[in-house]
Amino acid sequence: MARHPAEPPPSDITPAAVYARRRQWLQRAGLFAATSLAWGGALSALSGRGRADAPTPPPVPTSSAAGAPPRWRVRKPSPFDASDKPNRYEDITSYNNFYELGLSKSAPARLAASLKPRPWTLAIDGEVEKPHLVDIDQLLRWFPLEQRIYRMRCVEAWSMVIPWVGFPLAALLKRINPTSRAKYVAFETLVDPTQLPGQHQDTLAWPYVEGLRIDEASHPLTLLAVGLYDAPLLGQNGAPLRLVVPWKYGFKSIKSIVKMHLLSQRPRTSWAAAAPDEYGFMANVNPAVDHPRWSQASERRIGQLGRIPTLAFNGYGEQVASLYRGMDLRKHF
Repeated sequence: MARHPAEPPPSDITPAAVYARRRQWLQRAGLFAATSLAWGGALSALSGRGRADAPTPPPVPTSSAAGAPPRWRVRKPSPFDASDKPNRYEDITSYNNFYELGLSKSAPARLAASLKPRPWTLAIDGEVEKPHLVDIDQLLRWFPLEQRIYRMRCVEAWSMVIPWVGFPLAALLKRINPTSRAKYVAFETLVDPTQLPGQHQDTLAWPYVEGLRIDEASHPLTLLAVGLYDAPLLGQNGAPLRLVVPWKYGFKSIKSIVKMHLLSQRPRTSWAAAAPDEYGFMANVNPAVDHPRWSQASERRIGQLGRIPTLAFNGYGEQVASLYRGMDLRKHF
């Protein structure tokens, strides 16, 4: 999909130091990258996954056999649903940021077949009464799944509306019994360059790490997603488990989670560490606070012409603004 003229170019989006490392890697790996992309395209064509014209959603899983998700019974509609029209499944699965699977918007879909969502476990430790190692299918049996139609605003000034399937993070936190010392929740993405070939380069310091305050993590809007459009997540969308925090910029919604740490101190998160003057820990959508290199006052909704105004907290201010009462949201960006 072509970049809108008002959208910042990739060289402006990526911090200078990260962009320089990316250019060096591309120069070293030009032939290898071309070969990999050719193979990735061939494999995607064979598997039916990752094409630019991504398939319509597969049917809801109906088997609990080994290697298959349990049958889904999805609650919908939700009182949290946005009134905006959802993007097409093809849009959501073909236009992605997931540097672990490639640097362009189309690369994650082309290379996603390398990511294997089974077997998969989530490790939970830190300030909890008892550490857990939970298989993804066991996790799916713990909680009823529901659909949440959420707006998603990327820090790059584009947006989508996505019908996620998942369960509230608050339900998992309640089950694992955090201690009174738990003030933050940190998450880590899988580190495995054979499954996530973008990790062969040092675009960021792997693993990708993101985090929330415990009150943000416990908010009813915060979701652990396992699907979209009633179908399991594809690799490019963060299979098999990702975070969705709809009032924050999209980079906070970490993909392909394997670890969750309850902490007493704020975690060092990936983009805040790579470019602290550009990507703050809070990352609340705020049209009044521009990125240092582009405006955040408006956004391009994928699939639509023109631009639309960006809303404070991505339109979820009524639900979440109280979390930040008394804070200077320019300083704590």
